[in-house]
Formats: sequence, C-alpha cells, structure tokens
Amino acid sequence: MQSVRKGLRAGDLEKDTYERLRCTACGEELKTENDPDAIGSVRVCPECGGEWKQVG
Repeated sequence: MQSVRKGLRAGDLEKDTYERLRCTACGEELKTENDPDAIGSVRVCPECGGEWKQVG
C-alpha cells in the first residue's frame, strides 16, 4: 500500500475541483476507513479495491 501523495505523483489518483480524491482507473471517489488503533487513515476505492494510506 502506497501513500496518497505517491499515488497522486504516479497518476493513480487525481483531485477534482473540490479537492476530493478520485481513482483514475475507475473514476470513483475514494472512501475513508479509520482504524482507531492506527495513526492516519486508509483511503479505499469502492470499485476496484485499491488502497492508499493517508497520514495527517
């Protein structure tokens, strides 16, 4: 699992005009999964299942 920042640089993710993250493979907006025991959160694409770690 790579970070959101690396995903944006690699072209796997993109931001729309409202700064929402979208998966470039399927065009779906990413959902957030929060684990209370971990630092940060995981952004998940509901269509293809891709995961990216978001810290901060």
